[in-house]
Amino acid sequence: MTSRSVLKLVDAHSLTEGEGFPIRRPFPTSSCEDLDPFLMLDEVGPVQWPPGKALGAPDHPHRGFETISYVLSGEKLHEDSTGKSQIISAGDVQWMTAGAGIVHSEMPSADFKAKGGKAHSFQIWVNLPASHKDVKPGYQYVSNADIPVAESEGVSVKVIAGEVFGVSARIGTHTPVWLQDWSISAGATEVLPTPQDFNFAVYVFKGAIAVGSERMPIVDGQMAILSTGTTLLMNGHEDGGRFLLLAGKPLKEPVARYGPFVMNTKEELISAFEDYQAGRIGRIQR
Repeated sequence: MTSRSVLKLVDAHSLTEGEGFPIRRPFPTSSCEDLDPFLMLDEVGPVQWPPGKALGAPDHPHRGFETISYVLSGEKLHEDSTGKSQIISAGDVQWMTAGAGIVHSEMPSADFKAKGGKAHSFQIWVNLPASHKDVKPGYQYVSNADIPVAESEGVSVKVIAGEVFGVSARIGTHTPVWLQDWSISAGATEVLPTPQDFNFAVYVFKGAIAVGSERMPIVDGQMAILSTGTTLLMNGHEDGGRFLLLAGKPLKEPVARYGPFVMNTKEELISAFEDYQAGRIGRIQR
C-alpha cells in the first residue's frame, strides 16, 4: 500500500461574486487551474448579513457541467428555467446537472433576507464527460436530516457523494466523485483506503489537520493537492479541524471554458453563448 502525500499547498484567494458577496477560492487560480474532474471550489462567506442586506447570485446560465450547493448556515432560494424552485437550508445539498443548459438563480430566501444572519456555504463545480454534456438538466436535493453520516473514533463525515466507512451517499453522479464534509478531533488518526485512479484534495475551512506520513499541517483556508496512492493518513492537528474531501476519477478530456460554460471545444463554447443569447437555454418564469 502507498500513502498519499501533499504535492502542493494552495492558499484560497479572497474575492467577491454574484451581487458582491465575499468568497474564498482555492481554485481555479493562477496556482491551481483545476482538479480534474473538479472545476471550481468557492467557500461563500462566512458573512453576517444585517436585515435586508443579504446578497446572492441572480439569474445566470450554465452548460456542460454540474454545480453543487452545500449550505452550512443561512438559507437560499434556488429557481431555474425548468420551472423548479427549492429552499436550501443549513446542512442541505443541491446537486444540479446543467447538462445541455439551464438558467438558475440562488438568492437569499425572503425570510433570511428580512431577518439577516450568518451565511456560509460552498459552491462546487464538477465537469461532465463529453458523452453527458447534453443530458437533460435537473437537480437532486437532499436535506440535512437525510444526508448519511459515517463515524469512526474521533471522526465524523457527512457523505455528500461517494462512500466512506461502508456508508454510501444518496446522490448519484454522472462523474465518479467523492465529496465529503469531514470533522476530525485533536489527536484522532484515520487511515482511509482510496481508489488509486482518483485525484484527491482536501480543503480546510476550520482549524487544522495533518496529512500523510510526513504529517504536513494544513490550516484554515488552505487546500492540499495529494499524490497518488492507495491510502490517505489524516490526523486532527492542534484543536482538530473540519475540511472538505474532494476526490474523483479524472476525465482526461479537453476543457474549453469561459464564464458559465464548460465544453470540450471552442466551437461548442461559441454555440453555448449563441444559444443563451437567442433564448434557447430558457429563462426563469416568475
